[in-house]
Amino acid sequence: MSWKTAYRSFYYEGAPEPEDIVLEPAETALLVIDIQNTYLEPKPDPADDRRWQPFFARMRETVIPNTARLLELCRARGVEPVFARVACHKLDGRDRSLSQKKPGFNYLLLPKDREDSQVVPELAPQGDEIVVTKTTDSALTGTNLRLILHNMGIRNVLVAGIFTDQCVSSTVRSLADESFNVVVVEDCCAAATMELHRHELEIINMIYCHVAALDEVTGFFA
Repeated sequence: MSWKTAYRSFYYEGAPEPEDIVLEPAETALLVIDIQNTYLEPKPDPADDRRWQPFFARMRETVIPNTARLLELCRARGVEPVFARVACHKLDGRDRSLSQKKPGFNYLLLPKDREDSQVVPELAPQGDEIVVTKTTDSALTGTNLRLILHNMGIRNVLVAGIFTDQCVSSTVRSLADESFNVVVVEDCCAAATMELHRHELEIINMIYCHVAALDEVTGFFA
């Protein structure tokens, strides 16, 4: 199944196929969201760690290798890589948004200079590639990324990262509201479970973005 017919929700079951996507490299950025060391660390509780093993496997076997390939492709084509990561400026996290202070999984205290808040080594930014730190789910809401992209003449944004149903989705919706053309590279993304991943892709596809696989995206460049 091609990207033109995959991940259709109720709203778009019978909609016409979208036109071909053509990405001009100079007008396109790759945004890598929250692929940070903290999310690859074993869980302290053994039962919880076992529960997360499918996610860890997808990250190690699919998302990180595919995102590395996508970064290599974008760098070679002149597409600007940009990175967003969850990180607070205050050691006690006072500057975090409410969503990152809530108890449970969403509680995130990641001071910006600490090792667990950094992008994983396999995807480390190079040279002057831009990294924005955010205390919000959306990479646009809590940073100057919107201004940066506009200043660089970016119209199209490829999106990779985690979690599909949380920060990726929030960012995609914000980008769409700002009239960027968004392509989510589905095999460069992950949620806690494949069910959540697929469900969120169906929700955002055709409304806020187009969803495509890495092998398809390689054919989108002008």
